Amino acid sequence: MALSIGELSKATNTKVETIRYYERIGLLPKPARTSGNYRAYGDGELGRLSFIRRSRDLGFSLDQVRALLRLSDDRSCDCAGIDRIAREHLLEVDRKLADLTAMRRELKSVIDSCDGGVVADCRIIEALAPEPIA
Repeated sequence: MALSIGELSKATNTKVETIRYYERIGLLPKPARTSGNYRAYGDGELGRLSFIRRSRDLGFSLDQVRALLRLSDDRSCDCAGIDRIAREHLLEVDRKLADLTAMRRELKSVIDSCDGGVVADCRIIEALAPEPIA
């Protein structure tokens, strides 16, 4: 099966420019070319791009994706390295969730302190800029 870049784009819900970018940075191999010099992708590229896309959707960085791909290319390799990368990413997600929860709590507190009225007495503006805005 040979897919054009547009077909690969649609099949993986990935923008054409993103596919080209992944090729430039080495996440995707340079594809074969047709006699008309168009890119021709096969099942391997489709699978690899789907893997990249899903990894990115889960928030893995490009460096993490690169490491996951390198590890997954050796099918006989122990999966401890993959597990380590995934666990480190989960810790980062947990840290971000904690930060967002704290941010939400603070924002809700600021909003709840507002009694309405005029801007001059607005508790939200006061909390955001303790000094008068010029």
